[in-house]
Amino acid sequence: MRSWKIAAATLVALATAAAPLAQAAPDKGHQGQTKPGHYSFAVIGDIPYGTDQVAALPAWISEINAADPKFTVHVGDIKNGSSRCDDAYYRAIKTDVDQFTGALVYTPGDNEWTDCHRTNNGSYNPLERLAFDRSIFFAQPGTTLGQDPMRVSTQARAGFPENVTWSRHGVDFAALHVVGSNDDLQAWTGLGNTAPTAEQVAEERARMANAVRLVKATFAHARHEHDRAVALFLQADLFDPTYAVTWADDSAFQPLVQALVDQSNAFRGDVYLFNGDSHLYNADRPLASGSKWLSFYGVTGSAERLQRITVDGSSNNKDWLKVTINRPGAPETLSWERIAYRHQA
Repeated sequence: MRSWKIAAATLVALATAAAPLAQAAPDKGHQGQTKPGHYSFAVIGDIPYGTDQVAALPAWISEINAADPKFTVHVGDIKNGSSRCDDAYYRAIKTDVDQFTGALVYTPGDNEWTDCHRTNNGSYNPLERLAFDRSIFFAQPGTTLGQDPMRVSTQARAGFPENVTWSRHGVDFAALHVVGSNDDLQAWTGLGNTAPTAEQVAEERARMANAVRLVKATFAHARHEHDRAVALFLQADLFDPTYAVTWADDSAFQPLVQALVDQSNAFRGDVYLFNGDSHLYNADRPLASGSKWLSFYGVTGSAERLQRITVDGSSNNKDWLKVTINRPGAPETLSWERIAYRHQA
């Protein structure tokens, strides 16, 4: 699943608030639609896992390109958790994802940095791997990946170029760098540690604080603009239904979960949370009244309108998620469907 020391001055810089949301170019019609507010985007995650999926990735990208989504979001994990974190792999995946003909928003997962301490991953220092991942995939902060990149607002000045926001036709989007392995608070056992290191904790606290700031900034913009919906994307499954989660697994996520409750309740529109990590498609309302997750996280209040969508990944990666932004007046701002890949790994 789910070393570099950070000086005090750096931590102060990391607390910088997020920039305002970038406004994407006006929609001029898409797939025969000339009315604003009706178009689609793609969501994928936890791919490619293993050599067969690495070989299949270009074909999958071509299939998504053929559907012509406005943009694609990859919610993290560009490798599995038991393969090496060598430089060449990241560069090869970057070459592949450069083939997206539209814009690609990517947020890191735990497998490409947090878990790289594992012996079978190469016993890397995770913070060094995070820095390398950023150097490959976030070399141009404020601009997405893909052959037709879009402009996004970014927390690059705070040290988090991967935390980005953008908006289209009344929907505010944010990609948050929040990962499995308890957001990197699990011990780097492959490096001989039995508890989180001081630098590990400092990095996680700063990154989580900025993720929460980004959530608040995104909702604030949506309220100011009277927008219809907020859609958030991250790798970690904060509400994993596939196993008996313990506090040691998910304790780091508590500030974010409280922010999701507070901000959802202060916003009149629809709220969507897309994630990967648990690999199995799921759609639910994990913070509605009566949910076990409210007591698990010890949060105050509930979020009745927040919908969570987990995308298929790993061995379940047989499809991609097509998400449609419906025209104003529709019962829901977003609707979605799983599109099976014609090419199977």
